[in-house]
Amino acid sequence: MKKYDLIVIGGGAGGLTVAAGAASLGGKVALIEKEEQPGGDCLHFGCVPSKALIEIANRIKSARSLEEFGVHVSENIQMESVMKKVKEAIDHIQVHDDADRFRTLGVDVYIGMGAFHSKNEVIIINSGEIIYGKRIVISTGSRPFVPTIPGLKENGFITNETIFSLSKLPKRLLVLGGGPIGIEMAQAMARLGSEVTVVEKSDGVLVKEDEEVQQLMKDVLSKEMKLLYNANVKSIESGPNGKVVHLTVETAAQQISIEVDEILVATGRTPNTDQLQLNKANVLTDDRGHIKVNARLQTNIPHIYAVGDVNGTLPFTHVAGMEGKLVVQNALIGLRRKIDYSNVPWVTYTSPEVFHLGLTEAEAKERKIDYDVYKGDLTEVDRFVTDHQTTGFVKIITDKKGHIIGAHAVGNHAGDWMQEVVFSKQFKKKLGSISNVIHPYPNHSAAVQRTADAYWRKKLFEGFVPKLVERYVRWFR
Repeated sequence: MKKYDLIVIGGGAGGLTVAAGAASLGGKVALIEKEEQPGGDCLHFGCVPSKALIEIANRIKSARSLEEFGVHVSENIQMESVMKKVKEAIDHIQVHDDADRFRTLGVDVYIGMGAFHSKNEVIIINSGEIIYGKRIVISTGSRPFVPTIPGLKENGFITNETIFSLSKLPKRLLVLGGGPIGIEMAQAMARLGSEVTVVEKSDGVLVKEDEEVQQLMKDVLSKEMKLLYNANVKSIESGPNGKVVHLTVETAAQQISIEVDEILVATGRTPNTDQLQLNKANVLTDDRGHIKVNARLQTNIPHIYAVGDVNGTLPFTHVAGMEGKLVVQNALIGLRRKIDYSNVPWVTYTSPEVFHLGLTEAEAKERKIDYDVYKGDLTEVDRFVTDHQTTGFVKIITDKKGHIIGAHAVGNHAGDWMQEVVFSKQFKKKLGSISNVIHPYPNHSAAVQRTADAYWRKKLFEGFVPKLVERYVRWFR
């Protein structure tokens, strides 16, 4: 039986980070991955292909907008050509995640399904080989959650794992779910030319965002697709010209039926823990199947760790990578570092993009934090005016001392120009410090600077200066 310092089960973002980091420190490492090529959901079905598709869709929409200048574009979309470009992006990035690259780093790569045989032993199911690990890291990710709806499986559907295999653009597309994945794909497909309907069971889209962000995105998206809120799909059946979806809209107290060509299921994710045989290692999960971990990312069995989607925290590639780095330090070096998610940003890659960092205003109220809010509108930023991209705003929430506790933005490429806010929050810089940073003119990040300027205006006109002037006037009376 081969013995390792560290066994990694799952070759996604978190697992690859752990494997590479541990090997670079001289550890004897095994990586078990069920697919022929590592990379996980992000590379093959998530971040990479979705952003490639979004970029193509945005380019097509931009090209169509050139008609006012006399440039005419064909309405015929060659879906096979679109998906070919998407695959090119995957293939280009795949090189960095290639199994042979990890073998050159000294990692033993096993292709197959890994499962526990005991607390320190892992079996590769397809070969039956059992290996031993002093430390084990679970990084098996998640998969689309498919709700139990009568007729759904019988009539067929697509998910983020199969949408990139479409050879034909659906003329009519119904999207189940108004979260980030559903909304990103809904807008992309609408811009390619599909007639899109989004069915959301709550009263809004992107419900984890600040309320002002949600409201603006409702308005923006409703111009490109049909949005049905407080709606539940009751059943699906085959119709003469497609799939007939029967649903109930609670707010309108009505039942409607929609005929579509394809259904995209984007109703959340479920962790890939059901085939790990966790019971053989006595590893505990919650009622949804996520592996329970402490602040050091240890399971209830101290030498077994879990990173990425499988532990149920924040389902983002950059979070899995962050967790992977911490696990290497704790599991291999012996440190006892704790994970901190308070400075983790995320971006929804719609057009305009949605940026999120820290607390929303509602969350600040719930925690009874004494806070201030500073806002800046993109109509006041010259670069967005020249780009004709003025839809959006910046909203930054601080404590009374001016330290950032939350930041939110809607705007073209907001995920890029809001990054200095992440730096400021993480390194405990006050919002006012951004105001003193020189930004080249005209620049998109001036949106952040103008918002920071509002901090100083508040301090000057509502803070110590008026009190000082008042005291000065009284002294001379």
